[in-house]
Amino acid sequence: MLRFLAVAVLVFCSAVAQAGALRVGMSVGYPPLAYKDNGEIVGIEADNVRALSSVLNRPMTIVEMPFSRLIPALKAGEIDVIMSGMSITDERSKEIIFTDPYLEVGQMAIMHRDKLGRYSQPWAIFSEGVRIGVEPDTTGAAFAQKDLKDAQIIYYANPQEAFAGLRADEIDLYVHDAPTSWELAKSSENNDLISLYRPLTEESLAWAVRFDNADLAFDINRALRVLRANGTLGYILNRWIPVTIEVQ
Repeated sequence: MLRFLAVAVLVFCSAVAQAGALRVGMSVGYPPLAYKDNGEIVGIEADNVRALSSVLNRPMTIVEMPFSRLIPALKAGEIDVIMSGMSITDERSKEIIFTDPYLEVGQMAIMHRDKLGRYSQPWAIFSEGVRIGVEPDTTGAAFAQKDLKDAQIIYYANPQEAFAGLRADEIDLYVHDAPTSWELAKSSENNDLISLYRPLTEESLAWAVRFDNADLAFDINRALRVLRANGTLGYILNRWIPVTIEVQ
């Protein structure tokens, strides 16, 4: 099996070996997806870039930019592919081509350990009057506005401010992307807070290219299948995600 896979990789690489370098748009500052450590970009997406470059046999250069600039930069031809923990949404799919997903995630609720007994059950977040913290213009905020009709929604600019809100008992729960909970599991300074690691939503993370670059999406999807089959993708995810997420 491994010998066959190696041959398949070589044949695939030979088909794209003559292609040029790819400019990869990435928003840095969101561990463990992409962040800087001693000035170097590291994380899941940084490893994905190296692995994908190897299978495609094409050099790939990371172009750092704010998350809000990624889709406009892709459409303007400033970058060739987005690899930045971007979730597939209907709105975004009208502007860009998403590749096959490489990771399934969701929104998760974080609380102070003092409230674990009260809010440990899945239904507790839907209780009347529960105080929910969210970040404006995020998937978590959209979820709270749509599905938590009986909650009191309070906005925080970032997770650090929301963590302070949990400690000050301004909110009961903070709803944010799964990576925030993953990082919480590794943080000794936040060991008074806990996530249930139970996804409240279902979201797929994927990479993206322009509509006029469907051939690249096809090549990336083939490469992604190789990375799944040979265990590289699983190794990268297990390296950076400290907890096992089970979707009920």
